[in-house]
Amino acid sequence: MRVLGIETSCDETGVALYDTDHGLLADALYSQVALHAEFGGVVPELASRDHTRKLLPLVDQVLAEAGLAKQALDAIAYTAGPGLVGALMVGACTAHGMARALNIPLLGVHHMEGHLLAPMLEAEPPAFPFVALLVSGGHTQLVDVRGLGDYRLLGESVDDAAGEAFDKVAKMLDLPYPGGPQVAALAERGDTTRFRFPRPMTDRPGLDFSFSGLKTHTLTTLRGLETDGALDDQARADVARAFEDAVVDTLVIKCRRALKASGRERLVVAGGVSANRRLRDGLDAALTKLGARAFYPRGRFCTDNGAMIAYAGACRLLAGERTATLQPRPRWPLAELTPPVA
Repeated sequence: MRVLGIETSCDETGVALYDTDHGLLADALYSQVALHAEFGGVVPELASRDHTRKLLPLVDQVLAEAGLAKQALDAIAYTAGPGLVGALMVGACTAHGMARALNIPLLGVHHMEGHLLAPMLEAEPPAFPFVALLVSGGHTQLVDVRGLGDYRLLGESVDDAAGEAFDKVAKMLDLPYPGGPQVAALAERGDTTRFRFPRPMTDRPGLDFSFSGLKTHTLTTLRGLETDGALDDQARADVARAFEDAVVDTLVIKCRRALKASGRERLVVAGGVSANRRLRDGLDAALTKLGARAFYPRGRFCTDNGAMIAYAGACRLLAGERTATLQPRPRWPLAELTPPVA
């Protein structure tokens, strides 16, 4: 089955073609970073307009790269939620229109299920069951994954997601959008011994996260370092490093707890923050001591992309699932998903 995947949940337009017999045939991604950078964050209306402008040319690009015509498609999968409702509508309307014109089935995919399954596109995919850390600008969740659609939420952020905290700290440090990679780059020059920030909610049992207090602690530290309202470059780097270390340590501690509590030996890490080098190094070191292993998507599949939607959609389409109505869901808890009924 050849499945076209369409991703338009936020500020990246992703399209990919996945063949259930031959794997990923082609993928393309257009990022709106430059468009939103001057505003310091995503502007929903601008995002929707840019998806409208870029989506069909990307579909043509992917089909051309695969050497196929639209008539060779067997099904279409698109992101139905969660995400920005206007952006979701662009992908959903395009998918429904194409599927009707081609008389092929289609399926609305849960965005976070796409992230969760993204490592399945790698040469050594993880086997079920495993624990998943979904860590991005909008989500920080630990999920026990027993199979496709068989998910049990173990813990999540009670306030800011980790990626959201990175973006807000980037603004405090006068760094451009998107903030996560910028904070990580600045932290490379930071002194690891100058500050030690708190590791929130690690001094108590449980698997929930909280990054709002860490964000406030960072702001208070920065204000205390200002001289005539300005900061020197080394102070900014030292704070960035202390903040990044605190987030990474917190995520590593909670992942280790989740693996011990669930008895799993595999950890999937996905979402935009999963590209963070220190997070990967910290998890790999911690899991080696546990006799466990972490699995990650390749760099370009950490952020939103069409390949993960094509793959997730293909898994459910093969089981006979279909979407009949055009009904994007800007809010859609992962726990509402169920295994496909064969």
